[in-house]
Amino acid sequence: MTIFTRHIHALSVALGACLAGLGGAAAQDTHTLRFNHVLGPNEPFHQGFEQWAERVAERTNGGLTIEVFHSAQLGVEEDMIEQIRQGANFGQNTDAARLGNYVPGIAIVNGPYFVESNEQAFALADSPTMQQWQQELADQHGLKVVCFDWVQGFRNFYTNKEVRTPADLAGLRIRTPPAPIWQESIRALGAEPTAMNFGDVYPGLQQQAIDGAELVYPNITAANLNEVLTHANETKHIMLVNFQVVSSQWFDGLPAEFQTALVEECRTAGQETSKVVAEATEAARQTLRDGGMTIVEDVDLDAFRAAGEKAYETLGLTEAKNQVQSEMAGQQ
Repeated sequence: MTIFTRHIHALSVALGACLAGLGGAAAQDTHTLRFNHVLGPNEPFHQGFEQWAERVAERTNGGLTIEVFHSAQLGVEEDMIEQIRQGANFGQNTDAARLGNYVPGIAIVNGPYFVESNEQAFALADSPTMQQWQQELADQHGLKVVCFDWVQGFRNFYTNKEVRTPADLAGLRIRTPPAPIWQESIRALGAEPTAMNFGDVYPGLQQQAIDGAELVYPNITAANLNEVLTHANETKHIMLVNFQVVSSQWFDGLPAEFQTALVEECRTAGQETSKVVAEATEAARQTLRDGGMTIVEDVDLDAFRAAGEKAYETLGLTEAKNQVQSEMAGQQ
């Protein structure tokens, strides 16, 4: 080998090493989030999550990909949250009730009549106390809240009898998720809470394991629950604010620009989807009425609001509730 060919060979080796290094760096800069939610593919939230994924992929030039899985395809919500805490590249649509298992105060967002409009829900992001709780979730429990601008609307009691006052719920077993604030809220409002996964509600009603459920209107139409329920009682007892969570360890490993894209596009898609949900709620309500479901509108909301305070008292969350509501009032 001549001196010239040796130089060419050396340059080729060096160039190959550089290209290999670039390929390795590119591979390291590609990230995937497998995002799970319990709702069906026809729910507005599913389309919203797909839109979030598209925008993040576009903004990061494919560097961050979100794969959306509906109907709890990746697993039960509580199990998913535990895997997320261990650092897995999963995301989960969840609520303050479940997050309250780790940071009790944040559960107030899921309490009776805590917020009563989309605007109030979006304003929660500016609450110093809410920001403190989110930091605690990330630092001490491995759960990074990406955003919580996803409002699923008012939850009502859906039963096979008319409900106008808390007394009308006496003795009724109402399906609720398995979290303290949810259980105590339904108990305070007059019913017997029964923990059950969302996917089990239809057969649970068929088999009379439960007497009703508290959900939002689009849940009823999407899951055909009007086939096993006759009354929609408009108690509007919880405006359900959804939280999108990922592993804080996984999030911290993302490039800064990917973190920003994930959060900002989450907020934008969430607020847009919340408006779609509000429209879908009215459409679902009309569909159910047209299909023969009885819509009970003249509910004694004052009586339900007063009854709901007991949930905060029982869990020692009255002070936390008052604090955050005071911060929100100061922003107006």
